[in-house]
Amino acid sequence: MALRVDVAAREREIPIHEHQSGQLVIALRGAVSCDVPGALWMVPPQAGVWIPGGTPHSNHSTANAVIFYLFVAPGAAPLPTKCCTLRISPMLSEMIQYLAGLPTSYDVGGPTDRLAHVLLDQLCAMPTEEIFLPMPEDARLRKISRAMMLDPSDRRTQENWASELGMSERTLNRLCTSLTGLSFGRWRRQLHMIVALRELSGGVTVQQVAYDLGYESPSAFITMFKKAFGKPPATYINERFRTGA
Repeated sequence: MALRVDVAAREREIPIHEHQSGQLVIALRGAVSCDVPGALWMVPPQAGVWIPGGTPHSNHSTANAVIFYLFVAPGAAPLPTKCCTLRISPMLSEMIQYLAGLPTSYDVGGPTDRLAHVLLDQLCAMPTEEIFLPMPEDARLRKISRAMMLDPSDRRTQENWASELGMSERTLNRLCTSLTGLSFGRWRRQLHMIVALRELSGGVTVQQVAYDLGYESPSAFITMFKKAFGKPPATYINERFRTGA
């Protein structure tokens, strides 16, 4: 079953919930992040986040986003048993959009049923990606990530955060490393890349994203983005939207 959701002019957050069916989240316009136990996943252009059934999660979408949810019954297809990002080809995207316009109940062996089987075959063949931020159940680190997700221009340094949380910089760095496997600096940079993808997918310019994230210049941000994704941000976003590559 597929469902289309058009988000209004304000950002939207769905509270933590779970359901028996697995769920694929894709964004035709705007951006969506999925918060699951232990990680924050970003729905990038021409890809979707797969959330297995029974996984507690919440979704946050940018204003004016157009989102499609694909619900897959347990055992209907050999899809991953853990959260992951699945590449979505243009054909698969069109099939999901078409299915969203059909009745949710359909006869076994009928046209919609046959479409659903082909769709699942294609979905299972899609390559996986990992665009996520380790997110442990620690209130202190979640406070930091929440603040930066809500306000990308938050300029507080590691020293500022350590002071606000009542600990030394060394303790904060040790906490982050032990819970995420990343130093505080690397964890924050990865969070910046998640935020950057969200903002760029929503139509914000490279220059504005660079300054919002506290980079001294757009070129410094572009260099960091290229290290993370292998291409400059404008090229990455344009190619993903144009070709689904």
